[in-house]
Amino acid sequence: MNGVSVLILTLNEESNIADCIDSCRWSDDIVVLDSLSQDRTREIAAAMGARVVERAFDNYAAQRNAGLSTVAYKHPWVLMVDADERVPRDLADEIAERVAAASSDQVMFRLRRKDFFLGQWLRRASGYPTWFGRLVRPGQVQVMRDVNEEYVADGQIGHLNSHFHHYPFNKGVAYWFERHNRYSTLEALASVALRGEPLGSLALFSLDPIARRRALKRLLYRVPLRPAIIFLYLYVVRLGLLDGRAGYYFSRMRAAYELFIDVKVLETRRRQRGLTV
Repeated sequence: MNGVSVLILTLNEESNIADCIDSCRWSDDIVVLDSLSQDRTREIAAAMGARVVERAFDNYAAQRNAGLSTVAYKHPWVLMVDADERVPRDLADEIAERVAAASSDQVMFRLRRKDFFLGQWLRRASGYPTWFGRLVRPGQVQVMRDVNEEYVADGQIGHLNSHFHHYPFNKGVAYWFERHNRYSTLEALASVALRGEPLGSLALFSLDPIARRRALKRLLYRVPLRPAIIFLYLYVVRLGLLDGRAGYYFSRMRAAYELFIDVKVLETRRRQRGLTV
């Protein structure tokens, strides 16, 4: 596909990288930004024709920003893909159409993804839809937040109808918990930093889905019994129960992740006051 390069972020992704690259074959410029993997990720990617660039990992936003600012791309648009994501044909076709028709002041397209667990799409329990600003013009989009990144665009933003396919359990449930243990530490630090800022309740009614999600997150960080509320929200309000066994387990796991965050917030605030944990 002319006009779009692909950037794939990796760290020890030998079990994912081949399928990810295969799903991006529509692009003739695939770059793998590797965080010094200790497995065969780089070798597999290079053997499949991808350009491999190495950079030590510090945080997710910095890694994406480095990928957008330090790598020379063949095309003016870059699609950022995680190794456990796949680009189905309908998404590739829509990207080609929308990029070809994009105006000069269009700098980013947001898209959603379908999360799969136990062999099925978690249409409800995942909290779908969540929008990600992954198709961008380098130099005109900045990535913010160390984890669960936000994308700030210097220009117009569009939205795609097609989806990434996301397989967060390809490396096992234990790895999901290991990764979300790391995420929860970063989210706890962000939550503590936000405590002194105004709530900005009007953003809850914004037409921008990213602004609404940010405002809702700030509100939820201040609500007691938040993990239980998250479970009830995903499983009952969002009808995760209709996702069957996968919906139940995933809703419980998401609640556990929120519990990790809350306990780490408590730990951080006590340490800031010089108290023991």
